Amino acid sequence: MTRPESVAMSTERLARLKGVLDDYLGPDKLAGVSTLIARKGEIVHLAAQGFSDRENNIPMTPDTLVRIYSMTKPITCTALMTLYEQGKFQLMEPVAKFIPKFAKLKVYSGHSVLGDRYEDLQRPVSIRDLLTHTVGLSYHIFEYGAVEAMYREAKVCSPKPLDEFVDGLLELPLAFQPGSAYRYSFAHDVVARLVEVMSGKPFDVYLKEALFEPLGMQDTGFFVPEDKHERFAAMYGRNEFLESDMTFSRWAGLDIPAESRRLYGAKDCLESKPHNILRGGHGLVSSAQDYFKFCQMLLNGGSFNGQRILSRKTIELMTANHLPASFLPYEIGGNPWLGYGYGLGFRTLMDIGAAQLPGSLGEFGWAGAASTYFWIDPKEELIGVMMTQSQPSGLFLVNQAFRTMAYQAIID
Repeated sequence: MTRPESVAMSTERLARLKGVLDDYLGPDKLAGVSTLIARKGEIVHLAAQGFSDRENNIPMTPDTLVRIYSMTKPITCTALMTLYEQGKFQLMEPVAKFIPKFAKLKVYSGHSVLGDRYEDLQRPVSIRDLLTHTVGLSYHIFEYGAVEAMYREAKVCSPKPLDEFVDGLLELPLAFQPGSAYRYSFAHDVVARLVEVMSGKPFDVYLKEALFEPLGMQDTGFFVPEDKHERFAAMYGRNEFLESDMTFSRWAGLDIPAESRRLYGAKDCLESKPHNILRGGHGLVSSAQDYFKFCQMLLNGGSFNGQRILSRKTIELMTANHLPASFLPYEIGGNPWLGYGYGLGFRTLMDIGAAQLPGSLGEFGWAGAASTYFWIDPKEELIGVMMTQSQPSGLFLVNQAFRTMAYQAIID
């Protein structure tokens, strides 16, 4: 920890954060939260409050381990881009070059008295389509229409090895022609499979060798060793996102009272022991301090503690907006992300006023289904990481509150 004033942040103003976050903790709210703020490469705030396990009175700590869900995605996309820098592919290349089944995909085009209608691809699915969620895939929880219902009926989101998962996903049609729309989806799980095919290694092995070991991320992986279970938080919320028949309405809890119930703990979940259910869109467990190392590498232009992961120009490519104006604001489950574009695994701030949050143009980051959140502001050299375990994300405005308290503490 560094004295905040040494990097032009106020100790007194940062102290406001605890009281603000306390308002989001309680029996029907968040159980606990850990937060980290860094500026100019120095951690100026690292704290935790509430419980990691409410029923057993285990306090949240700065090194509590949590399931980061979609904060896995930026790590997955970064892993693929390390292969990009090895000359393994170009963004405009067809995915079918590496996963041939993509060449045989059909696109759902409606229903008639004669049954469902399908059409051929108008162009091949590109690797950039996967990275930007413009491929035509979807998520089972969404309620846009027939394709999502097919996902639920086929139980696409079920525990199976990554290659089998992708094979099953590709048995079903796309929701729209590649490149014609944005839809948040299982696309980054396919990106993980591309990492395996291009590297010749299991996804978890490649992540460990290419990212986690060089960055010193000793607490990040797809499972929590038994000797760390006491640091592993319980999950709370209304419903579990990953149930194969889950819908967005049910996940948001419209069918049950407003409550934060225990969904599972440290020892009765998939991540409590070694497994082979690897995914690129979710699945990793991490801590605020570990995820900070990944963020600082990105803010540093691709290196951390003497280890170079990516070049500065590749990170600029990843954090630029790749969506045409007609796709903006992009939305997830009907909720628009005002002021933001989307790059290769990251949201990117394009309009501060529209976002209605403090920040700088070019700020980038992402979030997770259990209300985890991070952002990186290159202009201010600022990083914020928040870890908690509460589904669904967005139920409380805690991410926005955390972010506001970080920016109001800047004093230069």
